[in-house]
Amino acid sequence: MSQADCIFCKIVKGEIPCAKILETDTILAFLDIAPVSKGHALVIPKAHFPTILDVDPALGPDILAATARVGQALMDATGATGFNVGLNCNASAGQLVFHAHWHVIPRIEGDGLSLWPAGKYDSMEEMNRLAATIGARV
Repeated sequence: MSQADCIFCKIVKGEIPCAKILETDTILAFLDIAPVSKGHALVIPKAHFPTILDVDPALGPDILAATARVGQALMDATGATGFNVGLNCNASAGQLVFHAHWHVIPRIEGDGLSLWPAGKYDSMEEMNRLAATIGARV
């Protein structure tokens, strides 16, 4: 997808409307049109980056601050007692819009939402081998 075709870039430019929550010089936050729960919001950098792997690291503090502000505001406004923050990177992980974005999902105890089933490793040795393999690539 080119930047010109990006729905989030069109939202940033004001070409497509959104239910805006927060806007700064670098960040825009708005309600998701297909919410997991009422108040489900998206936090995006205004600049186009297809995935988190492409995001300018200098934006990290802005993204973190906006995500925390939105999460607190969602709890205050909806009565939620917590929230999840999630990001999908690439199609195999469920990314549908290729403009990096963070989901902020309000939660209440017993809401029945399950974002992922718990898995397990066969052994601590398996975990340590995988951790070493991943760590060598960081």
